Amino acid sequence: MFIHLDLDCFFVSAHRTLDKSLENIPVAVGGRSNLNIFSSDKIVRKISENKGAFVSTILTNEGEKTFKDYFVDENGKIRGIITTCSYEARGFGVKTAMSVNEALSLCPKLKMIAPNYPLYHELSHKLLEILKLEIPLVEQFSIDEFFGDLRGYVKEEDIVEFSMNLKKKIEKELDLPISIGIAHSKYLSKLMTEFAKPDGVKYVKKEHMKSFIKDIPIEEFPGIGKGYQQRLKGYGIKTLGDIEKRKALFYSWKKPGIELYNRITGENDTNIIQHRDKKSIGIGRSFDPIYDRSEIKRRVVILSRYLCFLVKKAKVNPLTYAIKIKYDSKLKSKDYINVNRIFNEEDFKRFVIQLYSKNDTHPTHGVIQLNLTVSNFSKSTEFTSNIFEYESDLKKRELTNKLQILREKYGVDIIKTASELEEKNH
Repeated sequence: MFIHLDLDCFFVSAHRTLDKSLENIPVAVGGRSNLNIFSSDKIVRKISENKGAFVSTILTNEGEKTFKDYFVDENGKIRGIITTCSYEARGFGVKTAMSVNEALSLCPKLKMIAPNYPLYHELSHKLLEILKLEIPLVEQFSIDEFFGDLRGYVKEEDIVEFSMNLKKKIEKELDLPISIGIAHSKYLSKLMTEFAKPDGVKYVKKEHMKSFIKDIPIEEFPGIGKGYQQRLKGYGIKTLGDIEKRKALFYSWKKPGIELYNRITGENDTNIIQHRDKKSIGIGRSFDPIYDRSEIKRRVVILSRYLCFLVKKAKVNPLTYAIKIKYDSKLKSKDYINVNRIFNEEDFKRFVIQLYSKNDTHPTHGVIQLNLTVSNFSKSTEFTSNIFEYESDLKKRELTNKLQILREKYGVDIIKTASELEEKNH
């Protein structure tokens, strides 16, 4: 048997562990693009203890800021989007990804809270440690979702009692509400969690599962995006029962179709992933249009420094560097470069600046978003055939490693280059 655990309204629930006045009222946590990394002000940032493809590594706490300080910009305009909202807020029509402005128009008494990412990651990490003690195989699927494989550990007739006791333990130790779905396969347990919410447990036996899910709309199954939904509806497939009847069609679509069919029918869906390795590492920020190219270059250098920190933290050697630029005119420009050398901060910044200069193809347009990504991780330690280049790379890597030690101890901003320091007002 498999269980899927999903923390209810996690970000809101996390704040409620610290402030009981937030209970039983409409509450939402909102987010804005974190632009303080471009500021010359000293900001305290924590390093996440969580490991995995879903987590950020550098965390900031905005949670102590007032509504005005965080959500209202210098022009008096309310900014930000809803990242999590309580069930009380949902009753007014407030939803995730809705603008804060729209949410407040629907629910004027909505309590808006700025995010506290160190708190969320601390609670997520504590929950993972609890689950590791209670479940033989645990997969952290996201910051607030987990799978557990209980085959051969808990008898089927005891699975509901086990889940209820686990739920009580989590609520007692972490003060967090959690919903648990139970099924004979992994993704069906995740589907069951939707019927367990809020703050409940849902179990459907294998022999009853087919009739239980047959009329469920395809959009309610986890992992079927809008594009795939349209494709399926083009074949007259609207429910999970329709999918179950079209095995030959899905198997003709090879791996994606076979995988989806097996997940919905509960066949061969038993793969618990205990360690998720990142295939790429990236960082990006959105902001109001900036026309000053010297300021854009300054921000590219700052993002490069942060990304370098994340790369060294992950202990990988990327061979592909990529940049994406988005303009206020909705135009985009992107490109990448492949290198064959030992990763170091000096060369990385140089390559990224070159990428930016080459691909800023609309210099009269305002830039509103920058994204940097590295990928194609190499396990080799030798990258160049030229011995002089190799020795130079080793020296640069050693300097980067020393910078990393200082930044991990004193903060990512402890050492900056001169080109990062001239902050301009925008």
